[in-house]
Amino acid sequence: MDLLGQNYPGSDNFNVAPTSNVWVIRQNSADESSAWETVNARWWLIPNWAKEISTKYSMFNARAENLEKSAGFKVPFRQKRCVVPISGYYEWLRIKETKRPYHVKSCTPDPLILAGLWDEWLNPEVDEVITSFTIVTSEATKPLKFLHHRQPVILGRSDLSTWLRPDTDVKTLHTLLEPQLPHTLEAVPVSNFVGSTKNNGPKCIEPVGSAVLIPST
Repeated sequence: MDLLGQNYPGSDNFNVAPTSNVWVIRQNSADESSAWETVNARWWLIPNWAKEISTKYSMFNARAENLEKSAGFKVPFRQKRCVVPISGYYEWLRIKETKRPYHVKSCTPDPLILAGLWDEWLNPEVDEVITSFTIVTSEATKPLKFLHHRQPVILGRSDLSTWLRPDTDVKTLHTLLEPQLPHTLEAVPVSNFVGSTKNNGPKCIEPVGSAVLIPST
């Protein structure tokens, strides 16, 4: 899964890949009673206890079923949740020996809101704090399984406050992580142009076939 452009606070990046910096929304870290804040963060979680920045382990996605079993995700799940607003994401459908990219997006102009976790890591060499995040995934809902057996956790607008609020109980959080599609989506086949992170621009989302409607659940 790769992200498309973000709708908050606005971007023309059509091909966002892991380790890129994008905008996330979280509870204001300085004052839990205040409003949310936007933070530019690296898409590949770096646990605060890590000795160095590494891509040895796949920390750009976090399986919802394993959040409380993972040393890297357990504390962020309890204390450092965020959301990632995007205009869409790409998924690859395997057809025999080839893969066809699809652009998955809402049927409305509204962004998709993905559930995420964040953390901060201090680089001792340059005394720099790096904010990073991961996107939570769940088993795919039935309408999306033709593309992939996993999907990002997509939150409805009414769920945002519950997910971000620091005092939300764990049982409620797990309910939000169950496979769901709060919006009707469409999956649009696009060209392999998007397969290289060097490529960007509107050509990434140009349709090369008919869209598949993905009903909400």
